[in-house]
Amino acid sequence: MVSLGLLIIRLVVGLALAAHGAQKLFGWFGGYGLKGTGGWMESIGIKPGYTMALLAGLAEFVGGLLFAAGLFTEIGAVLIAGTMLVAAVKVHLQNGFWVTANGYEFNLVLIAVVIGVALIGGGDYSLDYLWLK
Repeated sequence: MVSLGLLIIRLVVGLALAAHGAQKLFGWFGGYGLKGTGGWMESIGIKPGYTMALLAGLAEFVGGLLFAAGLFTEIGAVLIAGTMLVAAVKVHLQNGFWVTANGYEFNLVLIAVVIGVALIGGGDYSLDYLWLK
């Protein structure tokens, strides 16, 4: 049952992060694409905005897909955790802890989940297990 639990966690978290990356990269799912996201990043002092939007979008998209598939799970987790750490510090920290006040609560939860799974491993239902065992 542990591997099934890890699969559920990896799929939900990984695909959610990949979708957030797709919002930034491609404008999918109601996102603003690189130009819009880059403009927003510039407006809050993250420069160069377009480049940072590209890097954040790639980290979320690629990291999320790797994490969901359980392929190089640790690398996917590092990409996600790094992006969430930057988001927490640059965007949410000044708002305090609670997500209801646009705080860093959710970023911290995602960091804990991906690092926890990376430490445990992706489980028996992961590409890491199937290909690299």
